[in-house]
Amino acid sequence: MKKLLILAAFVFGAFFSQEVKAQIPSIPKIDLPTQVLGALNTFEGLGLSSDQESKLKANNQSFTDDIFKVLNSSATDAVKKNQFLDLKNTRQNFLMGLLGQQLLGKYNTNISNLIKPFKKQLGLAALAF
Repeated sequence: MKKLLILAAFVFGAFFSQEVKAQIPSIPKIDLPTQVLGALNTFEGLGLSSDQESKLKANNQSFTDDIFKVLNSSATDAVKKNQFLDLKNTRQNFLMGLLGQQLLGKYNTNISNLIKPFKKQLGLAALAF
């Protein structure tokens, strides 16, 4: 009798746990490069011309590609760190030429706020921002 009761409890518990799992919705996750690029391409309120926007979007795409190429490489952390800092320097020079000092400050502030949630996931790549 005791064995039958234990077996029934086990079967009921297994059935109940399967029901709970079935109720959890599956939410598709957007990959990190897409999220970072989306943050970089957020420049409303800056008053950019269409030419500036298109140049910035193209640069954002190549910058994001370069970041994740370095991040996924087999290089040492010291080498990656230097590469991220080089990418940051190159990008800041490009942005300064495209936006000027005032808009660059506003853009960098906006980007910093949007990238903040991803910094832990980015690891060393966060140095590029």
